Amino acid sequence: MSEKTGLFIAGRWQDGASEIENRNPSDVSDLIGRYAQANTAQLEEALVAARTAQPLWWSAGIQKRHDVLMAIGTELMSRAAEIGAMVSREEGKPLAEGKGEVYRAGQFFTYFAAEVLRNQGDLAESVRPGVEIDVRRDPVGVVAIVSPWNFPIATPAWKIAPALAFANAVVWKPANLTPGSAVMLTEIIARQDIPSGLFNLVMGSGREVGQRLVESPGVDAISFTGSVPVGRGIAAAAVANMTKVQMEMGSKNPMLILEDCDLDLAVAHAAIAAFGGTGQKCTAASRLIVHEKVHDAFVERLVKAAEALKVGHALDEGTQIGPVVSAGQLAQNLDYIGIGKSEDAELLTGGCRLDRKTEGHYMAPAVFAGTRNDMRVNREEMFAPITCVMNAGSYDEALAIANDSEFGLTAGIMTRSLARASHFRANMRAGCVMVNLPTAGTDYHVPFGGRGASSFGPREQGRYAAEFYTTVKTAYVAAGTPE
Repeated sequence: MSEKTGLFIAGRWQDGASEIENRNPSDVSDLIGRYAQANTAQLEEALVAARTAQPLWWSAGIQKRHDVLMAIGTELMSRAAEIGAMVSREEGKPLAEGKGEVYRAGQFFTYFAAEVLRNQGDLAESVRPGVEIDVRRDPVGVVAIVSPWNFPIATPAWKIAPALAFANAVVWKPANLTPGSAVMLTEIIARQDIPSGLFNLVMGSGREVGQRLVESPGVDAISFTGSVPVGRGIAAAAVANMTKVQMEMGSKNPMLILEDCDLDLAVAHAAIAAFGGTGQKCTAASRLIVHEKVHDAFVERLVKAAEALKVGHALDEGTQIGPVVSAGQLAQNLDYIGIGKSEDAELLTGGCRLDRKTEGHYMAPAVFAGTRNDMRVNREEMFAPITCVMNAGSYDEALAIANDSEFGLTAGIMTRSLARASHFRANMRAGCVMVNLPTAGTDYHVPFGGRGASSFGPREQGRYAAEFYTTVKTAYVAAGTPE
């Protein structure tokens, strides 16, 4: 096992107890490599090493932490094309998106490098004479990071960067579908001047390694992005140890298309939000709620937009939609097409497997019309290039439909009315609200997260990340009397 495919534990690369194949979803004959899988003994070694290294990193000081994070971020941005090709090759997103994701990952690190220097405390007056008070943030300790396959560099970056910035140690378990990206990010971090064991890459199955990680009393905090069922299991496991948790989970994001909108812009934004990244985004717009006055015109244009999208090999020039990530994901997507039809939704276009010059997991973007909000295709997260159109007779009805969901991550509205936009911002129950923008697409320096079943625990990104990666300490000091 080489460093290119191994585990990184306690400051050194290691072989795994077993290995898995990593194949290109654009061309399943393309074997990217065989990647290591940890056993529970190796996980325990990583946890012990992290516990030992964390106080050394805390005592290294803010200048050291700033410099290390800045170096990681700068290298990621400078190598965006190279690493982005790996992201696209193993995950399936078009090459431009892969490069953009890596560059954004670098921005997370450089942003939190600056945050290291801004991590200042507060002074307070005591109600008791002769007592001084200061309030500061200490690291939470050892952070377990469990990240998904759909953004294999960006999502880990927005977790790892603040964890290291606030002087924590990290044990990272990435998704098994995208191990190549995980190894490339780890190589960059491993070259930095950090204590051995501060950062650990432990790849393995969720059932064995992931479950043992979140149940471990050696973990002080867990940051997870993935499905609702897995998130609920993690929360239950964390309770036993009183482990701090931060979870980003499912979504069913609505976009309201009102009768006064710029219809061409609405169609463009809806298509990007629904089908970008092959619909494999937690911010994808899978519920399009359209005012009855523009419903038919919008649907006609959306179908044409979906059919015009070029579906192809992720590394080919001109590809707009790559393959879905795996055979299993494609089968699930096609199952949802069958579910929609069985619920009497009208499939206007797409929803079928596509053949291309290479054998891959290709699917035509699908548009359902005539759907109701009580249908499974409008209740469950599909994580697919499938969107469902619903008809609404008024803005109030559209808003009510949008809010009728267990999820609440992102939501959008297309309108020229400032009054409606303002009302929507105030009354849409979602963590992120977009006005005349796609539901997908967020900035790296502001908080990200949702409500309901979409999120649990403190927000990610921006200055709000400190709420999860630190613990507040209030110090009282007797000033004494002057001599």
